[in-house]
Amino acid sequence: MSVDSTERRILSVLEDDAQASYAEIAERADVSKPTVRKYINKLEDEGVIVGYSADVNPKKLSSQSIALVGMDVASDCYVEVTRALSSIDAVESLYTSSGDHMLMAEVRAADGGEVGEIIEDEILSTEGVTAAHPSFLQERLK
Repeated sequence: MSVDSTERRILSVLEDDAQASYAEIAERADVSKPTVRKYINKLEDEGVIVGYSADVNPKKLSSQSIALVGMDVASDCYVEVTRALSSIDAVESLYTSSGDHMLMAEVRAADGGEVGEIIEDEILSTEGVTAAHPSFLQERLK
């Protein structure tokens, strides 16, 4: 059994269920609990595993709206913009993108109006952000 194969099986279990116990991971990945502990510690130390999270169904959040916001950024301000956007509390996640926009942010707020305020007051007021295009999440399908 190869190291890569063991890592892939352990990561696969964690991607399916980030709350799985070492015993559950060991059973599903067909390895021992000490092996799971060793690989998880190694993968965390190497920065492969950067955190654990819960998947949220936006439709079930009665008091919260989630939007994915595509942003265009002036290339000479890119580093400063990413730092500034990362410090905004309502920005849950920030990603680089090879699609229509340079950056994509997951923005969470009480409602659509508040998301709009965050975009206008915090995102678009960040020097170097030239455009922001929100898409509101409605229903989680998977």
